[in-house]
Amino acid sequence: MKFTQEIEIERPIDEVISLFDNPDNMDKWMDGLKSFEPISGTPGQPGAKSKLKFKMGNREIEMIETITTRNLPGEFSGTYEAKGVFNIVRNRFVKLSENRTKYIAENEFQFKGFMKLMGFLMPSAFKKQSMKYLVAFKEFAEKGK
Repeated sequence: MKFTQEIEIERPIDEVISLFDNPDNMDKWMDGLKSFEPISGTPGQPGAKSKLKFKMGNREIEMIETITTRNLPGEFSGTYEAKGVFNIVRNRFVKLSENRTKYIAENEFQFKGFMKLMGFLMPSAFKKQSMKYLVAFKEFAEKGK
């Protein structure tokens, strides 16, 4: 399943990149993120691996992030692997004006086992969760919330 989502942020591109590129900010806009633990490599750099733990409702989800491309603002990409789900995310940022930035997120979800059924029956849930993070990042960047 592939989809692209975008949102406009009322902040200069340099500010947006600075906020996005700081792992200490992740819990401020990624609802449910409980921990971010570097495993290998230099965090944020191609080849770096990190373990992310999320609490979503009653479920705990652990995933491994691998950074594949770092060329900000043009592209920051990575893979996210959890039980039954492999997600490729390509983030891009485009300067619209001095105080306005477009954040574009391209997602490709690949499913295995039971999650294949979930992806087939509930694709909107994955799109909704991805958009939730974009909206939360926008609010964090604009209002510090």
